[in-house]
Order: sequence, then structure tokens, then C-alpha cells
Amino acid sequence: MRTKRERQEGFTLIELLLVVVIIGLLAAIVAPRLLGRSEEARVGAAKAQIKSFQNALAMYETDNGRLPTEQQGLLALLERPSAPPEPKSWKKYLDGTGLPLDPWGFEYKYRCPGELDPDGYDLWSVGPDGQDGTDDDIRKP
Repeated sequence: MRTKRERQEGFTLIELLLVVVIIGLLAAIVAPRLLGRSEEARVGAAKAQIKSFQNALAMYETDNGRLPTEQQGLLALLERPSAPPEPKSWKKYLDGTGLPLDPWGFEYKYRCPGELDPDGYDLWSVGPDGQDGTDDDIRKP
């Protein structure tokens, strides 16, 4: 004969369902907050990379008397441009072997002379949607 204690081992279906519901509620509350932080971190990383490009472009301009042309692009910060106008005193201005992509895997955009900054250049990331000219684009300050 089984005693009452032997029959009460384990969890009932109601107890298991209650635990699953509680975990689901917690996930529904916490997940959006964590996902929002992830996107904020990506935006911050893109802004930091743009700042790094800005510093490298300023050094390039100081050394060579001009910015890279739009045709030469940001690659001129890694490799000596062969297209005219060739820089007078070129150095490698960025570390690495290739241009970094933005946190969403897209190339950074560079325009010189700029449309928004006709005396300088425009530099931006197309942002999470990958579409140029939308509200989520991240531009140099």
C-alpha cells in the first residue's frame, strides 16, 4: 500500500503550467529592454567608428593638403590612392587590412565634397534598415 507521501512526489500539471506562464511573462517584460539596449549599442558603435574615420580623414587632410576624393573613398585611409590626385605625403591612417563595416554589415558612405557639408565631406552609415536617406541613418556630427 502506498502512503500519502509517496503519491505527492513530483509536480502537478497545474504547477508546471503556472511556472511556464511566469517565465513567459518575465520574458515578455525583459526581452524588449534587452533588445533595445542591443540596438543602442550598435548605434553607439557606428558613431564611434564614424568618429574614428573623421580623425583619420583630418590627419589625411593635414598631411596631403586635401581630403580623398569620392572616387578614392575611405579606402584611401588604408591604401595609397593611385587615382589622381595622388597624395603628397600618404601614410596608413587606419589599422587593419580592410575597411570596417557598420554594425549591421553595411559599408560606410563617403561623399566629398558633401551635400550637407559642401566645404567638407559627408560620412554616414545607412543604419539598421540598410536604406540610404531614411531616418535611421547615422551621420557625422
